[in-house]
Amino acid sequence: MRIGVLSDTHDHLGYLRRAVDALNDLQVELVLHAGDYVAPFVVNELSRLRGRLLGIFGNNDGERVGLTKRLSEIGQVQVQPLFLELEGGRIAMVHEPEPVEAFARSGLYDIVIYGHTHQQELRSVNDCLVINPGEVCGWLTDKPTCAVIALPERQVEILTLR
Repeated sequence: MRIGVLSDTHDHLGYLRRAVDALNDLQVELVLHAGDYVAPFVVNELSRLRGRLLGIFGNNDGERVGLTKRLSEIGQVQVQPLFLELEGGRIAMVHEPEPVEAFARSGLYDIVIYGHTHQQELRSVNDCLVINPGEVCGWLTDKPTCAVIALPERQVEILTLR
């Protein structure tokens, strides 16, 4: 199974369009969004995803009622954290980095995903894979990216959206 991982789209429709196209081309079955969509109109692009979307709110997602309504058309969004099990692996997803280390060291999760920093990160903590896909928007780093995870292998590919 392939899952896409997005974070920090911050209304950048051009790079979000490229991310959706790339994830569709790679035939991902599920897309996880680690927050900071910002405005409900980003769902216009996200609705083109062929896979289901599961996401959490970030600190810049002020229009939560509108986002919830629009995202319910293609998946779901909730207050963080999000916990799920896929292909026998346990995943935790948060927006801010503060709980990441505790989740990773707990031994309860195989993968911990987060966003917020706009910086890519891919590392292991014991047997847990920690992933920050970077920022789709490219606003802070000028490096718009997202990620794809192959399960159950836990192989990660960072996609550049330029």
